[in-house]
Amino acid sequence: MNAVLRRRLERAARVRDFIRAHKTDGTGEGTALARLEELLQRAEALAAQQRSGVVATRSATLQRRELRHALQTKLLKYLAAVGAVAAKGNTELVPQFRLPPTSASHQVFLTAARGMLEKASAQKELLVSSGMSATLVDDLAAALAQFEKTLEATRAGRRDHVGASAFRSRSEPSAQPANEGQTPAGPDAVKSAA
Repeated sequence: MNAVLRRRLERAARVRDFIRAHKTDGTGEGTALARLEELLQRAEALAAQQRSGVVATRSATLQRRELRHALQTKLLKYLAAVGAVAAKGNTELVPQFRLPPTSASHQVFLTAARGMLEKASAQKELLVSSGMSATLVDDLAAALAQFEKTLEATRAGRRDHVGASAFRSRSEPSAQPANEGQTPAGPDAVKSAA
């Protein structure tokens, strides 16, 4: 939430509190107060949605960073080393067990890791005979699934955050009238012509 919007909401809350404290017998005051309270509740819900989206995104990002580090420095590195040992007898395995670059995007990293997992699954017997742990393929599959979940959690958090921000900006009145530079139509045309 930006500072301008936060100050507007604080002013609206002060107006609501003032109207509650200084009630008069005005005919439209009750409906205006009810509408103001409804809008403030909606704004608070959107602010909470935006905040939860930011928190979810940050949490997923931290978890993904830890998972990627563990994948690169442990599981995939171990698989690449076993693949290099197994490739001494089978030269076509050499390019299939190369580590993805550390600077690669998450999608490139995920694609490369999935490719290594598929080759390891297909060549499991050969790799186990070359020294690979029998559970490495399952551990790698589980870690990659967890990595994908963090990517989806980040996307969902961003959707919540951006969706709440976009909804609030759409619901704010525009600073410029839509028909600027045009002659007014309808009841306003009668007033301005008089």
